[in-house]
Amino acid sequence: MENLGAGLAALGVIGPGIGIGILTGMSTSAIGRNPDAAAQIRATFIIGAAFAEGLGVLAVVVGILAIFLGGGQG
Repeated sequence: MENLGAGLAALGVIGPGIGIGILTGMSTSAIGRNPDAAAQIRATFIIGAAFAEGLGVLAVVVGILAIFLGGGQG
């Protein structure tokens, strides 16, 4: 029960995972429609994926900090 907060904080990885999945699907669809713009689409995809992964890593770090710096009674 004492690590419940850490588990809830780690659930923040679900959002970026879904976001990257949607981003990948839409970028491959856009490249399929317009192959000449593949370089621009790929660059935008990489920047968006990096921001989404940053949020996922932040959620994991908060979960780890909640475990080790929880300040519980015991």
